[in-house]
Amino acid sequence: MGNCCDCVVNFFGRPKNTNVRVSLPAVCFVWQIAMIVLFGVFIRYDEESDAHWVEYKREHNVTDIENDFYFRYPSFQDVHVMIFVGFGFLMTFLKRYSFGGVGFNFLIASFGLQWALLMQGWFHSLDHTTGKIYIGVESLINADFCCAGSLIAYGALLGKVSPVQLMVVTLFGITLFAVEEYIILSLLHCRDAGGSMVIHAFGGYYGLAISWVLYRPNLHQSKRLSGSVYHSDVFAMIGTLFLWMFWPSFNSAITDHGDGQHRAAINTYIALASSVLTTVAISSMSQKKGKLDMVHIQNATLAGGVAMGTAAEFMITPYGSLIVGFCCGIISTFGYLFVTPFLEKYFKIQDTCGIHNLHAVPGMLGGFIGAIVAAAATESVYSKEGLINTFDFEGKFADRSPGTQGGFQAAGTCVAIAFGLVGGAIVGFILRFPIWGDPADDNCYDDEVYWEVPEDEETIPPVLEYNNHMIHKHQDISESNFSVEQS
Repeated sequence: MGNCCDCVVNFFGRPKNTNVRVSLPAVCFVWQIAMIVLFGVFIRYDEESDAHWVEYKREHNVTDIENDFYFRYPSFQDVHVMIFVGFGFLMTFLKRYSFGGVGFNFLIASFGLQWALLMQGWFHSLDHTTGKIYIGVESLINADFCCAGSLIAYGALLGKVSPVQLMVVTLFGITLFAVEEYIILSLLHCRDAGGSMVIHAFGGYYGLAISWVLYRPNLHQSKRLSGSVYHSDVFAMIGTLFLWMFWPSFNSAITDHGDGQHRAAINTYIALASSVLTTVAISSMSQKKGKLDMVHIQNATLAGGVAMGTAAEFMITPYGSLIVGFCCGIISTFGYLFVTPFLEKYFKIQDTCGIHNLHAVPGMLGGFIGAIVAAAATESVYSKEGLINTFDFEGKFADRSPGTQGGFQAAGTCVAIAFGLVGGAIVGFILRFPIWGDPADDNCYDDEVYWEVPEDEETIPPVLEYNNHMIHKHQDISESNFSVEQS
């Protein structure tokens, strides 16, 4: 028995080897070839993107302007920018990990959207008579949404995992997302247009659970590279602004045409604006001389958009949206100040980007806010037809009351959290096997591990600490934020 235990310890404790020359190309080639084969077998154009659209128009007496492309493509474009530019640049705050932040985001989103088209197709749009999945512009939006869950999880792991591990995280993340989305949206019949539950709560807790399993006790050895510098924070702020501007499109992209989509954009727009002011207020109050922390401005200002995801299409009212943004800006900023250091110290969760404060908690709150607003819905506010249209009370759900709908919305939030935590723990255990080429504790947050860095890269000064998403700075503000070793 003792020999067996020693073998396990030796296996998991082997020295880290970051050479991915074989594993990364193998994973990329094999999985991309698998996508080609599966697309060839299952994926086809839907009726609005097929060449038979000309005949369809004549038979159904419709025009090109009624093609869903013209309704959905502007929203798809905005969501696509959020996925590749917004999320990518938001992760460039680390002083020596900008290539990894935006480059690996590009990699896993490109793989994830292909796998998402298949997984979501099998669950939502598989034609059982032909055995084919028919895709259109709305399928592309949903695939981007599906990718967002894995990109959120990447935020907790930023700088600490290999690209091969990220591909594994994405493979399982997309799979789990498709299953929990089917349970929440189809079986429980929840409404979650902007994904507070299925995207943010799931993705946030999925990443946190993986990070917990992959805890690195000696991560302090990479502390010199775990913060930001002036220019890296500016690049990250570009990601913030892209996300902030396009979030109304994110929350309204797949809502029903007409009042629902219009209302979702308005509610998100208002909530985002409100969260900016409270974030700035709390950030300033937390420092003795009222200075602002860029970590808070980059992240907590987006919390209102996350929390409005579920209730965006409901009649929450404009002032209700302001209240949601107001509260979530405060909660998220307090999370960066106090909760993230607490989680690392006592729960061994090393959350690089602070996804607990931007996605997990606001997503959970957004799910429960949606439950409350749904339960409070009345015919006098929505009208009878408005209730049916907003909550899709048709078919076998025609007799469901708003109160019952609210209960199912709350249950859906719990399902998303459970899938994130349990699925993340299982995936984290898989990633602990020493075969993925992940860096050692003293070699994290450094692009040179997996990227060819230009030779004229400026020398990094021996900065001990500037801005760190994981550690709350308690130092006196009268002192400089920089501490430089004497030569």
